[in-house]
Amino acid sequence: MLDAKLETLLTVAECKSFTKAAKILSLTQPAVSHHICQIEKECGAALFFRGKGEFKLTAEGEIALTYARRLKALHQKMLLKIADEQRRISRFRIGITHTSENNTITEALASYAKENGGISIMIITKPINILYDMLENYELDIAIVEGKRLSSRLNYFMLDTDCLVCVLSNENRLSKQSMVTINELKGENMILRLPSSATRQLFEASLLSMNESIENFNVTLEVDNVATIKDLVRKDLGISVLPKSACMNDVNRGKLTVLPIENLSMMREMNIAYNKDFSHLDALKDIVRYYQLLIKKL
Repeated sequence: MLDAKLETLLTVAECKSFTKAAKILSLTQPAVSHHICQIEKECGAALFFRGKGEFKLTAEGEIALTYARRLKALHQKMLLKIADEQRRISRFRIGITHTSENNTITEALASYAKENGGISIMIITKPINILYDMLENYELDIAIVEGKRLSSRLNYFMLDTDCLVCVLSNENRLSKQSMVTINELKGENMILRLPSSATRQLFEASLLSMNESIENFNVTLEVDNVATIKDLVRKDLGISVLPKSACMNDVNRGKLTVLPIENLSMMREMNIAYNKDFSHLDALKDIVRYYQLLIKKL
């Protein structure tokens, strides 16, 4: 049912080659070229630069690709919804950040699926900006994110509040203190999230509010995965700044120490983001309820 020309556009954009796309689609190269020319005629614009040695999307091509992705995702969602209706199964594609992957939310989702027969959940872990793109393209049903992105297409349901803390090994000389200072942080090797992460951006913004810069700290390692960072910190290879929620299981088991940082109040909301036409608000409320029950047990 999805227009074959759109599938060709998506494949050509991914392969950056008409020849490779033709092989994947089991078409001839002239057929692929014809599909692209037809779309360009409909759009009234060239979608690809075809200069020698250069193959990339034009600005108009980027727009066309965005909507082609959205149409494909909606088509796949339609087929899934029909199949689910026939089997009486509710399926949710839920995006979470690398931070959320390591806290109570995944346990809450598993409990919700286990105790509600016929519920199927797919958890997709991506950086926050990609989650927002996937959500707006209907490749996700909901996303659990830190903070909010201003968008006229999205609504939010607050799940919890969280704060960033200094994370140390139990052997670190600072671990016996009640808090750490900025100057003490400067004396330590730091293992931080990537600059594109919401955690890192909040930390750097908080430093700027105190006329400090990340350049004044000894950042020896930047890692995308929160579990890897905690493992390195446990081995006393450096300290980090992470969301408290991502560390509490380790703290309760006596594996890590977390401390507040003097004069830095790094609070943030953890929200469930969803498109305004999302129709399963009762499911969101149930997920929040399971999450809150687990939090009370910690």
